[in-house]
Amino acid sequence: MTNEKKELQVAALENGTVIDHIPCDKLFTVVSLLGLKHMHNNITIGFNLNSKKLGTKGIIKIADKFFCDDEINRIAVVAPNAKLNIIRNYAVVEKREISLPNELAGIVKCSNPKCITNNEPMPTRFHVVDKDRCILRCHYCEKEQTRENIEII
Repeated sequence: MTNEKKELQVAALENGTVIDHIPCDKLFTVVSLLGLKHMHNNITIGFNLNSKKLGTKGIIKIADKFFCDDEINRIAVVAPNAKLNIIRNYAVVEKREISLPNELAGIVKCSNPKCITNNEPMPTRFHVVDKDRCILRCHYCEKEQTRENIEII
């Protein structure tokens, strides 16, 4: 290693959220799920960055934005092992590993066309049967879905 000073490619955040370790194939899905194109905050998106864990990864830095549980749960459906870093005054004050909750409400569409949630104006509700494989069971019709079949509302 040389004595040259390393520089950040992206400016540090004063306050905001960093979503790190997003699988590259899920990065733009996360961008869409969070509605980032409609935000006026300073947003930095890194794609195909080197990662010891994933080989390559995606990262999103959002200035002055802190996510609620519902937004984090949306991320967990598509990128369950991503990391969330909360930044205040240029320091990481909280690190969280994103994981699926035990229940998801109003986030995922039921794949059963006969389910009441697809025929009546009511929110969906799923129980997470297997967090590792992302298997969800509809509260109303009990149809199970895997990550590959999930449609986000």
